[in-house]
Formats: sequence, C-alpha cells, structure tokens
Amino acid sequence: MLAKYFELETAKLESACLAEIQTKQDWLDARESYRRQLLEMLALDPMPPRTPLNARVTGRVEDDGDGAPFSVEKIVFESMPGFYATANLYLPEDTSKPLPTVLYVCGHGPTKIDGVSYGNKVSYQHHGAWFARNGYACLILDTVQMGEIEGTHHGTYREGMWWWNSRGYSSAGAEAWNGVRALDYLETRPEVDKERFGVTGRSGGGAYSWWIAAIDDRIKAAVPVAGITSLRNHVVDGCVEGHCDCMFPVNTYRWDFPMVAALVAPRPLLISNSDKDTIFPLNGVYAVHQQTKRIYDLLGASDQLGLQITEGPHKDTQMLRVHAFVWFDRFLKGNNPPLLIDKPAVPFLAPQQLKVLESIPGDERTSKIEESFAAMAPAPEVPKDAAEWQAMEAGWMKALRQKVFRGWPEAPGDLDIREVSKKQQGALVLQEFEFNSQPGVRLPMFVVSPDKPTTSVEVTVLDEQSWNVFAAWFTGESDVQPSAFSNGKVQHVFLAPRGVGPTAWTDDERARVHIRRRFMLLGQTLAGMQVFDIKRGLEAVTATFDNVKERTAMQARGEMAVNTLYASLLSDGRYWR
Repeated sequence: MLAKYFELETAKLESACLAEIQTKQDWLDARESYRRQLLEMLALDPMPPRTPLNARVTGRVEDDGDGAPFSVEKIVFESMPGFYATANLYLPEDTSKPLPTVLYVCGHGPTKIDGVSYGNKVSYQHHGAWFARNGYACLILDTVQMGEIEGTHHGTYREGMWWWNSRGYSSAGAEAWNGVRALDYLETRPEVDKERFGVTGRSGGGAYSWWIAAIDDRIKAAVPVAGITSLRNHVVDGCVEGHCDCMFPVNTYRWDFPMVAALVAPRPLLISNSDKDTIFPLNGVYAVHQQTKRIYDLLGASDQLGLQITEGPHKDTQMLRVHAFVWFDRFLKGNNPPLLIDKPAVPFLAPQQLKVLESIPGDERTSKIEESFAAMAPAPEVPKDAAEWQAMEAGWMKALRQKVFRGWPEAPGDLDIREVSKKQQGALVLQEFEFNSQPGVRLPMFVVSPDKPTTSVEVTVLDEQSWNVFAAWFTGESDVQPSAFSNGKVQHVFLAPRGVGPTAWTDDERARVHIRRRFMLLGQTLAGMQVFDIKRGLEAVTATFDNVKERTAMQARGEMAVNTLYASLLSDGRYWR
C-alpha cells in the first residue's frame, strides 16, 4: 500500500510541475512568485537582514602552483551575528584587473586530524587552485556540518529532529544563505569582478549551487555537479536514503526538482553528472534537464543550457572538472571556443595551511544554527474583542489548510466502506470495516457494539502501543476484560491511521526514518496525513452509523492525541464533541 501511495503522489507532483507554463509570458508572470516560494521553503522569506559581515583575513599562503603561481587567503565572516563561515580565497598571481570569480560550495568531504576539523574546503582545494591557475578568483566555502565549526545537516536523517519541519527549517536554507553572504563578501574585494560571478560544487555542493543560482541573480553562470535529480528517484526509487537534509528545502509548495532548475533560466546553466551515479541516477537527471529545457526554449535561450554526462560513479572526476571550467571560460571570460585545458586539478597544500581559525569564537551559533535560523512564530496577543478573535481564527485556519496540510488530497474520492468481518463475543458484537482514506490508502475501522442499538458513538484513535493491546483482545488472544474497550452502552469505534496496526510498514527504525522523509519530500508529513486519516475516519463513522443522534466523542493519547485534535479542528463540527 505504501509503495502504491508514494507512486501515486509522486506522479501527481510530476504532472503538476511547470504544467501551467505554456508561453514565455506565463513564465515571466510566474517567476517571481516561484522564487518567493523557494525562499520561503528555505526559511529565507522574508530575507534576513544583511548584518555586518565582520570579515577577517587570518592568514595567507603562497604557492608556485607547479609553474602557475597563486595565493590563498584564509577568511572568516559572519553571515548572521554569530553564524560564522570559514573559507579560502584563491587568487592568481596577476590581479591587476577585476577577475571573473567562482563561488565553490563544498560537498560532504570532511577533513579531521586528531579531532580537529579543517573544513571540507580542504578536500576540494584542487578546484580553487585550478581556477586560480587559470585566471579566476575562487572562494571555497565551508559548509555548516563539515566546516571548522561543526554544525548539523542530518536533522531528520540521523538526529530525530522532526521539529525542523514544524519550524520550517532545513540545513539547505542555512547553506543557501551562507552562499548569498559569500557573494556579498566577494563584492567588497577589488580583485573581483562582481558582474562575472559563477557558482559550482558537487554532490552537496551541487545542491547548494542550485539554491544560490535560483535565488540570486548575481550568479551569471552555474555548473551544479551531481546535485539534483527527480522527485521520482528520491521517493519511489529510494535515493532519499542516500541524502541528508541539506539536499532538500521544506517542500511546502509540493515542487518537483525541475522547478528549482528552471529558476536559473535564462542564465547559462550546465547540468553535470556521471552516468553511474547511484544517488543521482541518470534517468532522473535527464528528466530534470528535459523539463528545464522547455523553459529555456520558451525564453529563446536554448544555447544557455547544457547537459554534460561523463562516465563514472558518484565521484569528483577530472572530466567533470574540465567541463565545468570550459563552461565558465565560455560564459565568464567570453572564450568561445574555450581555451584548451592543459593543467590538471590537483591539491597543493596541507590541511594545516588552509585552516582559518586558531580557536572557535565564544559567541558562535553555527554549531546550533538550526535553533535560531528560522524564527519561531510569535505568540499571539489576546484579542480585544470577538471580531478580532474571529479574524485571528480565520487567518490561522487558512494557514493550516494552505501550508501545514497543503499535502491533503483535494478529491479523496468515495469512502467505499465495506464490512470485512462480524462476530459475537459475549454481549458484544465485533465488526471490522475498511474504508478509503484517499487513493492508494485503504484503512481499517473496528466497531465494538452492545447487542441493542444505541444513539451515540465514541471513537478511539489508536497508536502502535494501544493497537497491540486492542488487537490482542479483538482477536481473542488476550484475556483483557471487555470493559477495557466497551462500557456496553455505546458503540465504540477504533481507528488505526496509516502506519499503525494493520498498515504498519516495518519494525526497522532506519527504514521508518526514511519513510517519514519521503512524506517530507512530497510536501507532507506522516503525522499530517494521519490527521487526514482520522478526519476521513470520522466521516466513515457518520456514514456507517446513520442512527447516531449525538455527536461523536473522540479520545487518543500521546502524539496521536495531537493528531486527533487537529482532525477535530478541521472536521465538520457535526461529527464530534
């Protein structure tokens, strides 16, 4: 059932992706709205204030570059107060004129020696050296998790921080913001031509290249390497299991990934990947390119979009680097055809030479940036009167429907309630029904009734623990007294939302984590869809018991109690009390 559900939901989002864009004017009219949506999903709407960067150069390294001299400056800046970013700025020997400049954002390549983090900029230093040896300035930017000040990327992946969803936070947003502020810093440097910015990176850095290029028009050319594939690859094929949270915005608006790629149009964009990359499969990369190409074609910019596929696995290969340089040489230097590349990308410096900080600043909040990057919703003030309360309530209800529960189906279809079994147990009648919550999701409903019909119903929403107790009694495998589940006076209904009881998918905790993350990628949460199941369960109760004259009473416990409260809030008030 779960596989079918993910297939149906993914197909729905695939078919909706950019479907309303049929003309150039459609795109021009919609582009800024899409960008605002992406900014919101990165926790960047409204954009945080551009506070002072407090940038410092803490040291400089010179290297002859095997005959092509370059220098490296060790830089730290604050993208927000206390949110420190460390970086290395690679410069060629000749800086007499402003240079085309590449922002290189790193993938997951940590360098730690004796417990000291030197940042993932060390692992990617060969890129900076290569650009500098060929006449570019290049800033290699550490990431939050694997920088010199170590923060967290794996909130839901490994740390159980499911509150990131409620807070509207993803480590993708923090990385995007650091990239934007890195461009702010580069604009202050006399060696840099701020009209010729490019961005690139691979794997995680490929993803950050997408965010930065999509939200900041200062990027004039982009080469995201192994950083994007289709929603289908992630949700249906399981690639999400190979990716941490920095690869995904909070998908409130239920995008497929070509939406992100299209926001770079019509600027020069080279989508680069290898053909045997198991976490960015070739079919998904190609699907993203084809959708993006349609937008470039509408804008008359077909020559500004490229697709580069090399042979190899998910690895930083020399061929991927060569084509990135050729792209920048063409669009940032105007060399067309580009110059031949005769200098390989190789590392020159020891990790210790590239370290920026002698000690961790005492006021740093990089290591816990998830706790403050996305602001908490402010507590509302007490309304002055009934009219003000009604306005507040209407606003909250609208936000719940349009944001929190946006992933609910608009047309869930007929309930199709069917009785599965019926038996007598003492003075009680035990029945099992099934109903459709939505296409692909069929759920059980258990009814415990006294012999004589009654006019009221009580509903219990089960979590996994209470399900185990109830199921043992319902099937006769337990000697628990009937009074635990029925007072013999009203009809008792027991609902088990998806993932509970008969529809529980696995006992493997890691598998359960990635199932929950699939819901996230679909612009949903497991809890949010369980709320929908409870709401539909209430509708099934009303449809089944046409003799009910009183409103239904509901009860649940723990997390399921919260889900039940939301379901009651968003259900017709006739159904419950």
